[in-house]
Amino acid sequence: MDRSNETSPVMGFILLGLSAHPKLEKTFFVLILLMYLVILLGNGVLILVTLLDSHLHTPMYLFLGNLSFLDICYTTSSVPLILDSFLIPRKTISFSACAVQMFLSFAMGATECVLLSMMAFDRYVAICNPLRYPVVMSKAVYVPMAAGSWAAGITNSVVQTSLAMRLPFCGDSVINHFTCEILAVLKLACADISINVISMVVANMIFLAIPVLFIFVSYVFILATILRIPSAEGRKKAFSTCSAHLTVVIVFYGTILFMYGKPKSKDTLGADKQDLADKLISLFYGVVTPMLNPIIYSLRNKDVKTAVRNMVAQKHLTE
Repeated sequence: MDRSNETSPVMGFILLGLSAHPKLEKTFFVLILLMYLVILLGNGVLILVTLLDSHLHTPMYLFLGNLSFLDICYTTSSVPLILDSFLIPRKTISFSACAVQMFLSFAMGATECVLLSMMAFDRYVAICNPLRYPVVMSKAVYVPMAAGSWAAGITNSVVQTSLAMRLPFCGDSVINHFTCEILAVLKLACADISINVISMVVANMIFLAIPVLFIFVSYVFILATILRIPSAEGRKKAFSTCSAHLTVVIVFYGTILFMYGKPKSKDTLGADKQDLADKLISLFYGVVTPMLNPIIYSLRNKDVKTAVRNMVAQKHLTE
């Protein structure tokens, strides 16, 4: 039968989430809720210290503040929906709400890819060309770099979301995911999705492959410069200025590569297990990574730790 004959205007979608694994839902509800609170607290504190401490009014910490704000926006666009799906089996979401959630997730993900590459460039200039750093990374340069990251991410999201949501959908409109993840939504389309696939491939090249290559090349030059520093203390100090960013990059891109690069199982039992694994990995990418970012920068960055201590000390003095 031609699936196009079954099409009808879609008013909403049903999110399966973990409805096939009810025993896991309560456990993950508590776990994800706690992680979300840590994300709000950790990233909120980072934003505050980068705004209030004048010593942190530098390009690196402007990017870090943007990264923290981005992580809050990204998780807020999906975590409440995920928590709701744990409480309500086969959660229903309206067509417009699905489009908004997809747009926000796409925009935040693409923006983070570009932002991490901008942070790599900042570290490259700081370590490889320290004398020129104030000129190269002046306010007239780093503010447009941050704004450009957001503009690029939002533009990509407008394109991908509009292409996906203009498609006709058929069947029972059941999305086998926690949220309106674009690949899960495209499976419900009753029309040719070749344009969507091509646009996503192009977007992946622009927002994944190119930033990864840019970051890799930047760190090749950074490591080469660090190894030329004669003293061990000097090498340690230089590496400490970029170790937090490098750790965040490895966690962020490592999760993406693992999520989309692993082989697919062909047998039914294996496919069911893989389906559950895919959902849990998606949770890791959407919740654990934003939770780790402020922890990594707090533990591995002396300036941030000092700023947090000063802020806490000032609070105690005012009390």
